Amino acid sequence: MKFAIAQFNPTVGDLAGNAAKIVEYVRKARDLGADLLLTPEFALCGYPPEDLLLRPAFYTDCASQLARLAVEVQGIALVVSYPLQEKGKRYNAASIIRNGKIIATYRKISLPNDEVFDEKRYFEAGGAPCVVEIAGVRVGINICEDIWQAQAAALAKSAGAEVIVVPNASPFHIDKQKVRFDVVKSRVEQTGLPIAYANLTGGQDELVFDGQSFLVNRKGDVVAQLPLFDDAIGVYEFKNGDWVPGEVPVTPSIEAQVYKALTIGVRDYIGKNGFPGALLGLSGGIDSALTLAVAVDALGADKVHAVMMPSQYTAGISVDDSREMVGLLDVKYSEIPIRPVFDAFRSSLSGEFAGLPEDTTEENIQARVRGTMLMALSNKTGCLVLTTGNKSEMAVGYATLYGDMAGGFAVLKDVAKTLVYRLAAYRNTITRVIPERIITRAPSAELRDNQTDQDSLPPYDILDGIMQAYVERNLSPQEIIAQGYPGEDVKRVIRLIKINEYKRRQAPVGVRITARGYGKDWRYPITNRYSSGM
Repeated sequence: MKFAIAQFNPTVGDLAGNAAKIVEYVRKARDLGADLLLTPEFALCGYPPEDLLLRPAFYTDCASQLARLAVEVQGIALVVSYPLQEKGKRYNAASIIRNGKIIATYRKISLPNDEVFDEKRYFEAGGAPCVVEIAGVRVGINICEDIWQAQAAALAKSAGAEVIVVPNASPFHIDKQKVRFDVVKSRVEQTGLPIAYANLTGGQDELVFDGQSFLVNRKGDVVAQLPLFDDAIGVYEFKNGDWVPGEVPVTPSIEAQVYKALTIGVRDYIGKNGFPGALLGLSGGIDSALTLAVAVDALGADKVHAVMMPSQYTAGISVDDSREMVGLLDVKYSEIPIRPVFDAFRSSLSGEFAGLPEDTTEENIQARVRGTMLMALSNKTGCLVLTTGNKSEMAVGYATLYGDMAGGFAVLKDVAKTLVYRLAAYRNTITRVIPERIITRAPSAELRDNQTDQDSLPPYDILDGIMQAYVERNLSPQEIIAQGYPGEDVKRVIRLIKINEYKRRQAPVGVRITARGYGKDWRYPITNRYSSGM
């Protein structure tokens, strides 16, 4: 059997457009001599459709598009996944189509209900295996979570499968591919069957799908893999009960993977939602510099507008470094001083503030002036504002509601501050676009004289370690302290995470790059008196 895997980037709800992509890969695979083409989970409708799956018309339209797609499948078999409604029940399904007809349909057995997945909200679980003979080989189907559990693979083997093929919609996070390898290898050890794993590419709201579809042989070895993040098709041979090895590319560094994930997330959020471009506030600091670099790499310099909005507290080197960076990237650049507007606010509020010392109120006014200016430019041009705050700041509330949090997409929402520095250094290894002084100088919000972030926060290596242990690994304060972090810092950071949940909840959607992102998979109550053992 000659076997093909296609990984590509569907758009949620674009049924006709997604079907056209599938047909394109069907023709490519057929022309390359393949007997069977495997496509990713929900290739027909995009993933995740979320509450579109509660609309009966969505299933009807998927069924109609599937019927039109089937007519185009000639001279090859196709595995395509889609939402199925039958007899009053809804399933995550995959069908095998051959010569214009659906010859078998499988209903997903294991429904994930953790992290960003909530399929039990939408679907009934299937219970039967699906095995079909293609070119003399008995092919069994599992879908995504099925391969993470033992039941579905065991059923496929008991039904006579010689190989298992798996459509997946598995979102990226750091080290995810290693986790996938380990899971699939465990199924191979369980069943003795080789496995093919097909994954989506592209961005969908906060999720990014990295592709990296792969084959694992009966020994548990990865013997072929498609590229990271790119659309691709691979054709392989199944011979004597196992895969003939193909190419396995070298795994890029963590920094390279995350940087690519951020660019894909920005590219597809802007592009799929029809925005003409992006704009952002450029401060001369590391976060806005990295955000600008990502935006340009994602969209092209001609679709990005950087706006420097200096105040009386903005250091001259911040303006100089911003000017240098926009020159290196050749993007549209504006400078709009905010002091006149800031002074007007203070004048208007002088009666109400009489006798009260200046504090964070005045700092926040500056941030909100900048946010208002960026949103005005967004309204006038249609371009989307990219916010520049990172996960460390968002966790502890070191950000201003309706100020630097104002915007439509938070590029660094799930990126810790220490990783921001690593990503900036990585980007400069490709071509130098971030002035070195931006990377080496002490971070500052520049909202008062001689301000640095560490005036208000623990050092970022300590803050990030505590935040990651608490947010991403669910460790208790006592467990974090036992790892060597100062007790007072642990208590302070966790308290800030807790009291700033109301603020974090109002942040824009942003790219998820960790196993516990700051989006759908962080669902803590805002009103919350649990003390976490402190």
